[in-house]
Amino acid sequence: MNPSSFRSKSTIDVDEAIKNQNDIAMVVSKDLFSSKAKHSNSVFSPASINNALTLAASGPGEILIDGSSFFSEILSFLRTSSTEELNAVFSKIVPVVFADRSANGGPKISSINGVWIEKTQPIDPSSKDLFENFFKVVFDRVDFLLKAEQVRRELNEWAEVHTNGLIKDLLPHGSLTDQTVVVYGNALYFKGKWEVTFDKSYTKDKEFHLLSGTSVSVPFVRSYKKQYIHAYDGFKVLSIPYRCDGDGNSGSFSMYFYLPDKNDGLDYLIKAMASTSGFLDCHVPSRKVAVNKFRIPKFKIVCGVEGKDLGLRSIDLYHKACVEIDEEGAEAAAATFVGGYGGLYREPLLSDEFPLRGS
Repeated sequence: MNPSSFRSKSTIDVDEAIKNQNDIAMVVSKDLFSSKAKHSNSVFSPASINNALTLAASGPGEILIDGSSFFSEILSFLRTSSTEELNAVFSKIVPVVFADRSANGGPKISSINGVWIEKTQPIDPSSKDLFENFFKVVFDRVDFLLKAEQVRRELNEWAEVHTNGLIKDLLPHGSLTDQTVVVYGNALYFKGKWEVTFDKSYTKDKEFHLLSGTSVSVPFVRSYKKQYIHAYDGFKVLSIPYRCDGDGNSGSFSMYFYLPDKNDGLDYLIKAMASTSGFLDCHVPSRKVAVNKFRIPKFKIVCGVEGKDLGLRSIDLYHKACVEIDEEGAEAAAATFVGGYGGLYREPLLSDEFPLRGS
């Protein structure tokens, strides 16, 4: 089937679907915060997770685990009724959001997808065409049956290479077995320089308040220049733009910081973000204001999550993300593997309805 056949459906409101994915990211943030991140630093990439799950939902065949549908849970998690909608969102986001702008002075961005299928399984040519020509994946036939551990190491190396070394050892020992059928993956990398960098001579250690009620001393970058900040009810939002590309797209990428007014106000803020549709779009600073004693902490956070941390019952998912900011800018990376871990079976591997199941 020609991939363009499911990108031309006029019934899909792609912009609304993209907003829906943003809302899902906020819900996942709340769930992670309440389950594992409340007493530790946490970071994850909704974009990387979404890409890998979209690949898995578009894959051939169906996976049943203890009577539960792998495919159905992906659609439920992403709050969509069809792969058609997921693929429409993918086709709109990828050429815009994941376009590398480094050649023109903007941020370095890359998003690489991969699919690894057990070499003894038959593959319909249309499936291979979809992955290679629409999703632009690295498509490979591998030997899970006899060389699962070797494949695991190769996939970890793939993720490390495509994240500039920031994501290491994503798949733990034993996560691939001789019963693995297919693995879907995404590796995402970003590096951008601030539009206005911070003077390193101003960086000083200051007190940083923890949710436990205690505080630690950490280095803060400082500036005396005007900043994009807006105060809302109970919290403030800061936007720091990245250096623009040669086309002058200065507003294309920014990092946003959400700061509750109260030291213990993060829980309330995250719940508000998760319960209010379109929260991010409704809280965007639009102008620079003068600020006194402006400072933000330097940090590097690396965090891994699995499918169970996201509430996924029948999907084995491994995800790791990293973000680091300093006086010059920010560097971030994430990788996600989804699919045939630890005895996932595919019966049958191919489906006559592929890839429009659920539409």
